Amino acid sequence: MNTSEGEDFAGNVNRNSMNDQNFGDFLGRFKDVMKSVFYDRADINRMAITRGMPPFVLREIMNLNPLAVAIPSEFGGRGGKIEENLELLAAASYESLALSLTMGINSALFIQPFAKYGQPEIKQPVFDRFLYQQNMGGLMITEPGYGSDALNMQTSYRSVKDGYHIQGTKHWAGLTGWAEFWLLTAREMSNSGDLKRDIDFFVCDVTREGQQIVVEEVYENLGLYQIPYGRNRLNLTVPENHRLVPETTGVKMMLDLLHRSRLQFPGMAMGFIQRMLDESIAHTTQRNIGGRNLLSYDQVQHRLAKLQASYTVCSAMCLHSSARAGIENDLATSGFEANSIKTVITDHMQEAAQSATQLVGAQAYKLSHIAGRGITDSRPFQIFEGSNDILYAQITEQLVKMMKKARETNLFRFLSSFELTRKSADKLRKMFDFELNLNLPQRKQVELGQILGRLVSTEMVLNLGEKGFRKDLINNAVELLQLEMTAIMGSFGFDAQTRLVEAYQEESSWFDLARRKSL
Repeated sequence: MNTSEGEDFAGNVNRNSMNDQNFGDFLGRFKDVMKSVFYDRADINRMAITRGMPPFVLREIMNLNPLAVAIPSEFGGRGGKIEENLELLAAASYESLALSLTMGINSALFIQPFAKYGQPEIKQPVFDRFLYQQNMGGLMITEPGYGSDALNMQTSYRSVKDGYHIQGTKHWAGLTGWAEFWLLTAREMSNSGDLKRDIDFFVCDVTREGQQIVVEEVYENLGLYQIPYGRNRLNLTVPENHRLVPETTGVKMMLDLLHRSRLQFPGMAMGFIQRMLDESIAHTTQRNIGGRNLLSYDQVQHRLAKLQASYTVCSAMCLHSSARAGIENDLATSGFEANSIKTVITDHMQEAAQSATQLVGAQAYKLSHIAGRGITDSRPFQIFEGSNDILYAQITEQLVKMMKKARETNLFRFLSSFELTRKSADKLRKMFDFELNLNLPQRKQVELGQILGRLVSTEMVLNLGEKGFRKDLINNAVELLQLEMTAIMGSFGFDAQTRLVEAYQEESSWFDLARRKSL
């Protein structure tokens, strides 16, 4: 490390050095280093189709201390300003969604919860390792057999002489085998051998004796090749002061953590969607078909307008999250808001990649092209940290609970008085002015959740417009979201009760019917 940036010549840490640099200069250096390692010194398109990341790439990027953005200033970081973190994630995702996710895992799934709930005496030494030794951190929740059912996780812990002994198996933790620090989730084992209901979090430092995590398998994940995932066996002991301290319960601490992370998804989506838009505009401007460039075709304009609207929606979400996602806020009860943002923007990420690939055509159907690669890289975002289908259903479940508590059955009357939908509902009264069946089947809960998520997004876009964002982009985004809601509402109003036909092979061979006709 260059002593002028982090230490004096006596080796004393200069904890104010991270705050001295203007964020614009800091971000400019970050972009310059990405350009150097991704384009001048290596070919990012070739790099992205191989597993892992070349050591020099991660070393050069981490030497800039990008994670200082998420670390509080009292520990030598840049202050943990959410708007800076979102802008850093966006800059990274414009070049590499995997790099942005690496930054997001570190900040939202380790640094922020540790800064909020970690015990005071270990914060400075841990953050020093991030700032001056380029360490990284991640989170392990998911278990084989207990993916979305996290509350029934089987990883257990017991109090022992030296702290807490943790046993279990975790998988699909991003940065498996890379990160030095982990937040591990476990349930306490009672004296009778039963697992208690609440969940606890522990800091694990794999560089310390007795805290090693055994990577049993590294997965060959589809997409996001640069990030390692795998199956991890836990049989370790952490000191007593490595346990996070919840404000109330461990479950509420986990919800606060996950909701804060979901609120920051737009940061990772921002650069990615903008790159899909820029690539699409560049290609359609240069490509000629039938004596006309692609940009002049109406369907092409439609796809580009949708891509641009997603850019505006994402901008609105970033502005909203910059004011809401700070660790000073308790987000345990903010599921409606966080789930709406996470689901809608990840749907838009996937649609942006699909549109860009469609517009570019055959060239995009190469692993070396960012548009086609973006399909598989963005797809997991609709699954991890809560599958979108599940989160959409939860949005509706929360709505129903709030309506029952308010003793209201008219959807418009409720939404027009609800903080997250007040303005947007007023613009779409005809769509929502009906009595809602509060006992919806699950498939209808998902569809209504999709509509509500887009209504919340519309509210954020309207708020963005009031702050001075250009009006033509605002109008296009509102129109796109209304178009999406109208299409889903058509399905929501169609009372279909289709079910799987078991043993479907019986009397269902088209070939037998064709042969019978020819006899």
